[in-house]
Amino acid sequence: MTLAAIAAPLAFAAFVWWFSTGMILWLNRLQRRTFAWTFAAVSVASCVALFLLIVRAGDTSVAGAYIAFTSAVLIWGWHEMSFLMGYIVGPRRDVCPADAKGWRRFRLAASTLMHHEIALALTVVAFFTLTWGQPNQFGALTFLLLWVMRLSAKFNLFLGAPYRAEELMPAHLEHLKSYFRHRRMNLLFPVSIVGGAMLCAIVGIQAFSPDTSAFDQTGLLLLLSLATLGVIEHVFLFVPPPNAALWGWAAPEARKQDNPAS
Repeated sequence: MTLAAIAAPLAFAAFVWWFSTGMILWLNRLQRRTFAWTFAAVSVASCVALFLLIVRAGDTSVAGAYIAFTSAVLIWGWHEMSFLMGYIVGPRRDVCPADAKGWRRFRLAASTLMHHEIALALTVVAFFTLTWGQPNQFGALTFLLLWVMRLSAKFNLFLGAPYRAEELMPAHLEHLKSYFRHRRMNLLFPVSIVGGAMLCAIVGIQAFSPDTSAFDQTGLLLLLSLATLGVIEHVFLFVPPPNAALWGWAAPEARKQDNPAS
């Protein structure tokens, strides 16, 4: 592949990650009376994305890789909006008791987003089931990658991190902040970084293998870009994140950096 053909999927995935995250933040900061219409529109778009994911599961063209990737990200966005808008969260919506520790604290934290996590897990199963035996698995792999990276980030937040982007949390989910812990480091963080770096290396090696087709290379580069961004997101839990530069256009609160001393 040419340099342009290599750079295109990397840049496309980065742009989709940046723009979709910003749009979700922006939509979630509109008046709550807009949520129902917004969520309904995104739900329709997600149904179209799911249809495309299924019907293009046998498509091994470069366009097929892009369509599968974009469809998965759109459906992922639906799940994110369902959580941030408060439609699919968990049975518990209270702050964490000050005396909660250990397993009790974990159980209470899990109950704040249990339904959301179950919905994500079922979607992963559905994606692989609906495209099983088909050559285009990049939609299912994209969603799986997003889920694993987000799970890792959530565990890191639960165990403790200095930069938690709390300023981006919508007001109706304020109770979630009480389940975050402030720590300069936790034992999971290096495991997450090493694991993410190893995944990037494996995907990158496969993407640039001489016998990799244009279709596979495109899909693998899309995944590589997304995995790299996932590792960077983890790093920004422990070093000051450029939230103002990235999301200032979508959420004015992003200009208020989280105070690690709080």
